[in-house]
Amino acid sequence: QVQLVESGGGLVQAGGSLTLSCAASARGFSGYPMGWFRQAPGGERDFLAAIDWSGSNAYYTDSVKGRFTVSRRNAKNVVDLQMNSLTPDDTAVYYCAAQIYSGSTLYFSRSYDYWGQGTQVTVSS
Repeated sequence: QVQLVESGGGLVQAGGSLTLSCAASARGFSGYPMGWFRQAPGGERDFLAAIDWSGSNAYYTDSVKGRFTVSRRNAKNVVDLQMNSLTPDDTAVYYCAAQIYSGSTLYFSRSYDYWGQGTQVTVSS
């Protein structure tokens, strides 16, 4: 069983920054690709970023390219999402996810096997 716990969410003004962290209790964490998604009220769970097992390759949706950076600290079983230049449109619950079994494309939520409980990010105008 893999447990993922997000932290770092909160309230920030537009133009500000936040760093989210996802701590994994998983043996072999360094072997798993990880992803970040978000879900606004009434919306779907949207892909934001993903990182391969080594941290050498990262992938982003267009709306966050240049603003968000995903990284991982395998020695501590942690994946981070650095978010800059935040706007009210970034307000959502943010989730991290681990792909352990499927090996499918990292852009789809169905490709992930375990999810965190989510952390709220609210950006005020």
